[in-house]
Amino acid sequence: MPRRNSFIVFGLLLLAIAGGAYWRFGRGPLVTAVPATRGTAAEIVYATGGVEPVLWAKVASVVRDRIVDICRCEGTQVKKGDVLARLDDREIAAGLKELKAREQFLLNEMSRVSQLIAKGAATTQAYERAGMDLQTVQGLIAVQTEKIADYVIPSPMDGMVLRRDGEVGEIAEAGQILFRVGVPTPLQVVAEVNEEDIPRVALGQVVLFRTDAFPGRRLEGKVGEITPMGDINAKTFRVKMALPDDTPLKPGMSVEANIVTREKENALLVPADAVQGNAVFVLDGARLRKRAVTIGIRGTRTVEILDGLKDGERIASPATANFADGGRVRVAPAP
Repeated sequence: MPRRNSFIVFGLLLLAIAGGAYWRFGRGPLVTAVPATRGTAAEIVYATGGVEPVLWAKVASVVRDRIVDICRCEGTQVKKGDVLARLDDREIAAGLKELKAREQFLLNEMSRVSQLIAKGAATTQAYERAGMDLQTVQGLIAVQTEKIADYVIPSPMDGMVLRRDGEVGEIAEAGQILFRVGVPTPLQVVAEVNEEDIPRVALGQVVLFRTDAFPGRRLEGKVGEITPMGDINAKTFRVKMALPDDTPLKPGMSVEANIVTREKENALLVPADAVQGNAVFVLDGARLRKRAVTIGIRGTRTVEILDGLKDGERIASPATANFADGGRVRVAPAP
């Protein structure tokens, strides 16, 4: 008798598990019922870029040497020619000093030889030789003087020091950017657009930006410049997008750019993830009914339906590869 009871209990347990599995999975996947609604359809070109001033310059060292002085001037205004940093020029200055001493010696030598020639005690050949040596030294002095100027790093323009990189004692490499100087406004976004998308981009188009620094905030700009020649390796074209003066974006921020290439108001819209090819799945109670539709503007989040669907009809979202006409689903209300 106890053994028979255990079989009964085990059987009931299996039935309960099977019933739970059917309740959980046999009724189909959980989907959200989303009604087709009217709104503005927008076709966009996506790109990523960074915010930078329209007028600015990167200030780099042209020689490799140690930084001996650098201004504490981030956020301050500077004039063109103001000294931003100095590198250690002791070695090259010593070489210049030696050349100038050699120059003075040759000048004195030419004066001495000239006096001897006047007395008939020397030939003009000695004078000419000293003159050639003097010209050589003076040429070296000119070259050395230009080189020593490279050890002083000036501001190339009037503006604000937007960023400083480097400290006293560090070695500045040739080509290393030490400062960024520019005019804080106006700002622009510089982005790279894939070459297959560039035919749809035109001057004056509205651009919508998104950045984690300002979640949910509408940030706009306009296409202001399209580079005439693309990057053959990256297969992109550089696009500059003007920002309004009151933009909260700051130089150096990274943004996602959505260039609006086409808009249509009062369009019938459904979520983009509810469209499978050229079809949607209309909800008929707990069943799916596959419906062929005509697609209009495809946006990143919504798709325009030109034909095949009516206002307010509920469709299943998101559509998956497992969906089939007549399939069963569990319907959750739209959020």
